[in-house]
Amino acid sequence: MTRKYFGTDGVRGRVGQSPITPDFVMRLGYSAGKVLVAHGADHGHPKTGERPAVLIGKDTRISGYMLEAALEAGFSAAGVDVCLVGPMPTPAVAYLTRALRLQAGIVISASHNPYYDNGIKFFSAHGTKLDDELEAEIEAGIDAPLVCVQSAELGRARRIDDAAGRYIEFCKSTFPNDRDLRGLKIVVDCAHGAAYHIAPHVFHELGAEVVAIGAEPNGLNINKDVGATAPKALSKAVLEHQADLGIALDGDADRLMMVDAAGTVYDGDQLLLAVVRSRLRQGAVAGVVGTLMTNLAFEHVLAELRVPFARAAVGDRYVLELLREKNWLYGGENSGHILCLDKHTTGDGIVSALQVLTALCEEGGDLAALLGRLVLYPQLLINVPLVKGFPWKDHPLIVSVLQEVESALLGEGRVLLRASGTEPLLRVMVEGRDAAKVQAAAEKLATAVRDAVSS
Repeated sequence: MTRKYFGTDGVRGRVGQSPITPDFVMRLGYSAGKVLVAHGADHGHPKTGERPAVLIGKDTRISGYMLEAALEAGFSAAGVDVCLVGPMPTPAVAYLTRALRLQAGIVISASHNPYYDNGIKFFSAHGTKLDDELEAEIEAGIDAPLVCVQSAELGRARRIDDAAGRYIEFCKSTFPNDRDLRGLKIVVDCAHGAAYHIAPHVFHELGAEVVAIGAEPNGLNINKDVGATAPKALSKAVLEHQADLGIALDGDADRLMMVDAAGTVYDGDQLLLAVVRSRLRQGAVAGVVGTLMTNLAFEHVLAELRVPFARAAVGDRYVLELLREKNWLYGGENSGHILCLDKHTTGDGIVSALQVLTALCEEGGDLAALLGRLVLYPQLLINVPLVKGFPWKDHPLIVSVLQEVESALLGEGRVLLRASGTEPLLRVMVEGRDAAKVQAAAEKLATAVRDAVSS
């Protein structure tokens, strides 16, 4: 489906540049409001004729104030009520939209990107990513004239003051009632993002001694040298405070990385396996979804455990789509998006951390012990500049070298060529059991791509 504005996770870009401008975001809100009104009870309206209402949350970027006001104006002009919750994790907006029986949830966030980027993403009344068809309908109306409803029909806005408390209780409910975190000292890195006032409370209220870092947002420091995309800060803090564990979230708190007492970082593949092994001890696991970037060792361990595995395209949206298609519950990305659909409708960094902690409480030991025989294979990623429109998939030199490289790995490795969706780059990824072979293969293939492009 060709899109003009929407990407795989809503609309995103540099603030002040199209499409992340106040006038565009107001028209986006207006178009989304008109679509919600038109669909009425089909998409969650409580009663026929009752005015629809949406929830708007945001992360801690300074541009969130501006974009929130623009969205509110657009929805109001379309006759849609707005509930404002201020800084709130993306998965919290998904939960609250469902819990409050609203028609949609909107998050103003660019996730793990720097502060000067921002974006808008939507959740349905059921707390899931908005259907492609509805997003396409919203997009089709963005460039239409904005015609305000009659004054008596304008949407109203109100703040939900207890939103944080509601979400904290929801997160705690995903942890066993007969367990607690007493005796654990945990460093929680909030990436100066949306969970700064939520995540530390969740783990503290479950009994842990909590040291919070990355919990002083100023509008400009979100994800800057902290959080799931910069876990060295967490490793350092765990060692300094002699903590048992570290938990790192990203700016909108849907990604998770963890660190053990020795400062070792565990990524999404490793943490997902810890959750899956824990669920296996409770019963069968129908299957697990990863992505094209999921480490090959993860797939091999699942095969040993006799758990079916499938790969989706990169992006938690695609992981969720494949999980639904197969009617499975668990999936994720090595970047830290982990989906446990028995606990939440979307990826949630705090909830995922609690599932790992549940496994630790039940099994004892440490994170390494939870992984069993998983040792991640060496993986090398090289980004090669690409001319827009270059036919890399069919280029004879690239095809020839790709075949040579795959033959050299002898079935003990994997090669992935993937064009970036946001930059003019071809991502060359090679992984396998032998680090030297992986490096040689990746460099050989990257050289071939450069030579092909330059010729």
